[in-house]
Amino acid sequence: MAPPPGWTDVSAGRGIATVTANAALDVTYHVERVGRGREHRVLRVDERPGGKGVNTAFVLRCLGEPVTATGLLGGDAAGPIRAGLVDAGIEEAFVPIGGSTRRTVVILETHDSTATLFNEPGPQVTAEEWAALRAEVQRLAADVSVLTFSGSLPRGIGTDGYADLVSAAFAAGSARVVVDTSGPAMLAAAAAGPDLMKPNSAELTAVTGTHDAAAGATELRQAGAKAVVVSAGSDGLVLTTGEFILWARLAEPLVGNATGAGDAAVAAFARALARPGPDPLSDTEAARTMLAEAVAVSAASVLSPVAGAVDRDDVERLQALVQVRSP
Repeated sequence: MAPPPGWTDVSAGRGIATVTANAALDVTYHVERVGRGREHRVLRVDERPGGKGVNTAFVLRCLGEPVTATGLLGGDAAGPIRAGLVDAGIEEAFVPIGGSTRRTVVILETHDSTATLFNEPGPQVTAEEWAALRAEVQRLAADVSVLTFSGSLPRGIGTDGYADLVSAAFAAGSARVVVDTSGPAMLAAAAAGPDLMKPNSAELTAVTGTHDAAAGATELRQAGAKAVVVSAGSDGLVLTTGEFILWARLAEPLVGNATGAGDAAVAAFARALARPGPDPLSDTEAARTMLAEAVAVSAASVLSPVAGAVDRDDVERLQALVQVRSP
């Protein structure tokens, strides 16, 4: 399938790698409706590799991009996750650990596509296992154009975990870095100087104490991030760089499964940063294109019943409906 208008495939380039420190096996139960304290008939059960960075890798494959996925895997969930990645055409480079990878359970109500999510705690990770992941990140940083770091940190790793990995990536190669995490790890990662950070509005407020997206983004930039995109659900995306601020949204919001919409946006950002040509973090027109693509890819993921999937026909159709402007 051809890419949407204005898109240039970056498949011939150095590729993209996603890092998911706290991966998961996603289990989705499809039910008609959820009622608290009631017995429920499950209509269907789906299992697939999960975690924010893994979702990003799947979206990149849907868009036709070469991608490598790494992180930490152990226990009974490791085999199905590895197999699912390989089956999807994703190069799998996960580091084995002694602990058990978590599961996430989504209850998806078929009557209105409402999704309720339950996240198990992640495994306890040793210093030696983390050092092995750092070494894998350094190997990839020398080979790819863009690295994404997404999601929570596993137990046993301090809040500077992603900052550590970002610094390792910069020391080993010229790959650009996108970070999508939350809480204290967000501020710590900002200090390592990633090219782009993508908090959602609630995560940004929790860390900075402000409900103003531009002010919160400025605080992350002052901490060290080069650029920040704030996702605000149906209200769209706000990009803040050292040179400009842009806002993008669909003309009309969509109803569907928003689980993984932010991960899909990260895929679009990584794709834009890997593409040859003007830098979308310094060139206004390239930034407009990047934001329009990201809104369309994120919206297309909302139409999917599972995270990590988009239809390129949906992306093409939705991109024509995106509005991009200066605030």
